[in-house]
Amino acid sequence: MNLPLRILLGYFLIVGLAAFFVLRIFVGEVQPSVRETIEETMVDSANLLAAMAVDDLRAGRIGDGAFAQHIAEYRQRGINAPIWHFRKTTLDFRVTITDAQGIVRYDSDNRAVGADHSRWNDVYRTLRGEYGARSTRDDPDDDASSVFYVAAPVRDGERIIGVLTLAKPVRTVQPIIERSEQTIVRNGVWLLGGSALIGLLVTLWLTGSIRRLRNYARAVAAGEAATPPTGGGQELSDLARAMDAMRQKLEGKQYVEQTVQALTHELKSPLAALRGAGEILAEPELPVAERQRFARHVQEQGARMLACVERMLSLSKLEAGRGLGEAETIDTGELIADLLRVRQARADAAGIRFEDCVPEAGITLRGDRERLLLALGNLLDNALDHAPTASTISLALQQADGQLVFSIRDQGPGIPDYALPHLFERFYGLPRPDGSKGSGLGLAIAQEVARLHGGSVRLANHAAGGVEACLRITVN
Repeated sequence: MNLPLRILLGYFLIVGLAAFFVLRIFVGEVQPSVRETIEETMVDSANLLAAMAVDDLRAGRIGDGAFAQHIAEYRQRGINAPIWHFRKTTLDFRVTITDAQGIVRYDSDNRAVGADHSRWNDVYRTLRGEYGARSTRDDPDDDASSVFYVAAPVRDGERIIGVLTLAKPVRTVQPIIERSEQTIVRNGVWLLGGSALIGLLVTLWLTGSIRRLRNYARAVAAGEAATPPTGGGQELSDLARAMDAMRQKLEGKQYVEQTVQALTHELKSPLAALRGAGEILAEPELPVAERQRFARHVQEQGARMLACVERMLSLSKLEAGRGLGEAETIDTGELIADLLRVRQARADAAGIRFEDCVPEAGITLRGDRERLLLALGNLLDNALDHAPTASTISLALQQADGQLVFSIRDQGPGIPDYALPHLFERFYGLPRPDGSKGSGLGLAIAQEVARLHGGSVRLANHAAGGVEACLRITVN
């Protein structure tokens, strides 16, 4: 189960269980609360009616006296009362009066006159000076047939001479109970739905932040340039910054280790050559010609070491983000002209001709001129190193999709398939036609300059022969 689903499920379980228990309590309290309210009202009504019935009961005319007439008039009244969401159209009180022995002397429904109610809880307790009430089902299997009975004593002074019982069927208030329960359940469902939606939004927000953090970690692990994510709360932002700081420290440590290892490996050969040449030059009887040859060898290896160190320093500055100076407007025609002018003498010595297809003016870009010259110079030097004598190197410029594409193509033997995946690795280089080998840093420098300019570098074998190098620069 993935993290978003776990968070959403956990949130919904907490909210759902809490809402379930709250709804259960509310729904469970509706019916008792309504019944308590009705019973409280019936207590007042029963005592009022008991006070009105005392004279007729004492005189022995409770069945046909004024009290009985008033009750009959009450039952004949028509009523149509809209009470909030409930409409009352019937008068539902039933009145019974028993004597001091619990025998029914009056029943507004004329159903129980003469019956012995002395054992009923409402009459039994009231005759003993206690509060008497009961709830009895007309049908033992139907809770809706329940009837409330509330009794009040009929007093002659301090003596209890009878009991007035007021009865009200539950069915008359059942619509109120059912509607209250339905309203609570309906609003509870809306509450659960709203809570689920909020939980989903919070989960998406939280997991989106975590996903951005995960993608950042994956990009760092893959060695890609990545910016630490922002947003997602203070804790996640702090975590992102901590991860970025840790990445920088680890990258710095790893970079130093890799650089030292690579530089040591690269300098090992020329140092060994220098040591060997030095031992030979120390021989007192070494012929002059041989001495001069080994002296030139020392100079060549020293120059190779110096070039390697200088390029390594340039690459380190670029990778540290300090390579670009202040951006300036650059005319591409002038840029290529400067590039070719510096290398014209070397090309003439090898009989190599430059074919310049770059417009003399008209296309400009914003960037660091010196770094672009460094990148293009490395690509052109690469072409000169591998181009055959008396061949042509073509330079072209195209503009497409918001980028300028500098192309440099030679007519050399091309790149072996096994070398294609390793071209941009530090210190990786192919042997030149004369058997020498470069520093293996030129393409890495070109790639870093392109990245700082929002572009990229590509090297590939051309379909018509030779190698084509393309430097892409984003036009601002």
